[in-house]
Amino acid sequence: MENQNLETLLNTVTETVDSIREDAAKFEEKGNGAAGTRVRKAMQTIKGLAQDVRVYISDSKKEKV
Repeated sequence: MENQNLETLLNTVTETVDSIREDAAKFEEKGNGAAGTRVRKAMQTIKGLAQDVRVYISDSKKEKV
């Protein structure tokens, strides 16, 4: 994990979710397979970002103890 703060990590998650909305709509409404692939790839990125948030919070808690 890069040296980021919690707000930056959460903003990145939000931006990633916002960026896939159009592709998700294309997949749902038009059956666009490539758009579905892009959504799946972005969700994998979100999964990694969620893990980064978990690690950040755990590390912060340990530092405060």
